Amino acid sequence: MSKNIYIIAGEASGDLYGSKLLAALHSIDPGLKARGWGGQKMAAEGCVLEVRYEDASFMGFAEVILNLRKILGLFKLTKKSILADKPDALILIDYPGFNLRMAEWAKKQNIKVYFYIAPQAWAWKENRVIQLRKYVDKLFVILPFEKEFFHNHGISAYYFGHPLMHHIREFKADPEFRKKNKLDERPIIALLPGSRRQEIMTMLKVFLEGLENFREYQVVIGGLEHHRQLYQDIIQNSQVPCKVIYQDTYNLLTVSTAALVTSGTATLETALFGVPQIVCYKGNWISYQIAKRLIKVKFISLVNLIAGKKIIEELIQNEMNPIRINHELESLLEPKKYQEIKNAYSHLHEMLILPDTEKKIAEVIYKDL
Repeated sequence: MSKNIYIIAGEASGDLYGSKLLAALHSIDPGLKARGWGGQKMAAEGCVLEVRYEDASFMGFAEVILNLRKILGLFKLTKKSILADKPDALILIDYPGFNLRMAEWAKKQNIKVYFYIAPQAWAWKENRVIQLRKYVDKLFVILPFEKEFFHNHGISAYYFGHPLMHHIREFKADPEFRKKNKLDERPIIALLPGSRRQEIMTMLKVFLEGLENFREYQVVIGGLEHHRQLYQDIIQNSQVPCKVIYQDTYNLLTVSTAALVTSGTATLETALFGVPQIVCYKGNWISYQIAKRLIKVKFISLVNLIAGKKIIEELIQNEMNPIRINHELESLLEPKKYQEIKNAYSHLHEMLILPDTEKKIAEVIYKDL
């Protein structure tokens, strides 16, 4: 008998991972029914969307407080839908602030709970380990060091490699990308200012100000269609000529020489495409002050965290300013430094590539069900 699942992915990366997992689940159970949160990629895999992730992305302590009424409304809506639909399982993808609360509630309703992409309890909020142990049936991690961390806390965690590796290896670059987008043969600096509106508003203006001395390069923003007007508003007030290319970041990275990237999954994607980068993050002052006192790790980028050492430069909060961006980009583009980063990237591939990541996760879920 085919299964019925509810799945919650509250971010762009979760939509990607969720779509791959749904494809693997459907290969086992073609009649599988899925409802929940996600984006166009999950919808393309047959998920009936009740909430689009674009409407539910809140970053930082202060932002959550400001949007508390909306978040509580989403809790109410989701719980009501799950109770009405009575799914066999709840699959939660990343998005821990919301999803851990949903895990606790679902467990009390006797619904199986699977968590894919573990909360970064090794970085901060170690109390989340207790929640995972109590409310999650199976935990699937995507970073090699996480399996041991959770095992040491009494949680059976599964590591089958990082799903991004397969997605990027399957990607076929468009040889006509430059021509189609009217890009000339000058080297390209890619700007990836994040997927959330507040990230773009904070980061993009500073990125552009830091590039005023790089006129020999083409500056290209990897954009998201639903933020089209926001990019245009920022660009029209900039002194740096630039172009926005929508919904095609991977093709952009295949032709880029260097990148400025907002901290998040995009840092790892950029590294896996072999593009030397500077990772940047600047958030709400109150949120940053709280986070600074809680976070226990040395680095904010997945690249440096996985490597266990500093491979790429990280500019955080006040350090993320036009002067530092200019200086660090000049340093990155020096041939010796540039090649050192490229060489270090090759080791990431070795650590993250394992076969059939989503298929193995789907098999564990179905065996458990």
